[in-house]
Amino acid sequence: MSENAPSTPLLLRAVRPIGFENAAAPAAAPRDILIGANGRVAACASSLNALPPQTRIIDGDGAWISPGWTDLHTHVWYGGTDISIKPALCGVARGVTTLVDAGSAGEANFHGLREWIIDRADEEIFAFLNIGSIGLVACNRISELSTMNDIDVDRIAATVDAHRDRIVGLKVRASGVISKGWDLAPLKLAKKLGRVLKLPVMVHVGEPLPLYDDVLGLLSEGDIITHCFNGKIGGSILEDEDLFQLVEQARDRGIILDVGHGGASFSFEVARAALSRRLLPQTISTDIHGHSLDGSVWDFPTTLSKLLSLGMPLAEVVTAAGIAPRRAINRPYGDLLAVGSRANFTLFHLLDETLRVKDSKGVESLLRQVFDPRYAVIGARAWPASRYRPQVKQQTACPHCGWQA
Repeated sequence: MSENAPSTPLLLRAVRPIGFENAAAPAAAPRDILIGANGRVAACASSLNALPPQTRIIDGDGAWISPGWTDLHTHVWYGGTDISIKPALCGVARGVTTLVDAGSAGEANFHGLREWIIDRADEEIFAFLNIGSIGLVACNRISELSTMNDIDVDRIAATVDAHRDRIVGLKVRASGVISKGWDLAPLKLAKKLGRVLKLPVMVHVGEPLPLYDDVLGLLSEGDIITHCFNGKIGGSILEDEDLFQLVEQARDRGIILDVGHGGASFSFEVARAALSRRLLPQTISTDIHGHSLDGSVWDFPTTLSKLLSLGMPLAEVVTAAGIAPRRAINRPYGDLLAVGSRANFTLFHLLDETLRVKDSKGVESLLRQVFDPRYAVIGARAWPASRYRPQVKQQTACPHCGWQA
């Protein structure tokens, strides 16, 4: 993260807190939050009028303020893979203060992701290290797991040790499209490495083999299932009541269910059925990349709006966008409103607006409330934010997920 810009004190006036530690429910009345030039909260009260010189004032006008949005599943190794996008397209410009790259880089090229993306971005960026050495350089056209020789445990360990401040877990795509005939072998090795390195594993579930049922049996508390509401044949929790119950049991033993929308991994039908039975995702993420950006995903706030429209309560959506993903990567926010805490906030409105959207299967839905970001705040810096406007592109096939534009 780049921290070279000079700062002056910042006042966030008339904002309504929601989704904070020990106070997830919406605040009864707006608050003023003063952030010092050092980027830390200096005061939080119903009204602040005695301000330091040169204080910049942002009039929240009753906007919601939450812990900074964290997108747990992105692909932002732009230039290093054929599917990644620039952080500027999906980060602070959309109200997202923390991006987590989900396996774009492996041990052979993580240093490039670190030097050219992580260390230069406005956002905080963390990463799950792909257990395949090359990561997603030429996604699916050249599999990162074509043979078991593509996993170098010694180099993975060395890379993690050199970048523990940014590597928050290991990523394995447990899908027949990726690992061909290797079934559970890559996941078993990833789990062993995770235990040795004391890191969680994020698992992409999709087309068998391996079977989703068997994947769940290998995971433990703190591991993450991404694409939890996919509608793929052989991987959908709606197809099999036994599988649905296995997923419920996995959640109960501390495995994190992550949305990971993506170009082929989110179904309105599956999500609606799960939510109706109180199987809620702990984290909401986009799996945004160069093909899903203008496809069915668009951005993080639109993804939040989809879960809200399906019946997930507002406070739980905001928690799944802020404090929960930070806990999942073992970088908890703590009490962000306490004096002395480093500022990390998202300001947004919830608009009564109709918006026609699609899931990854092309099924349409009409949203009637939409998350509309206004500002991303990190330290004493604030970036104006807005929703992404998708671009119409020539039809293409996504090598990452099979999505058709």
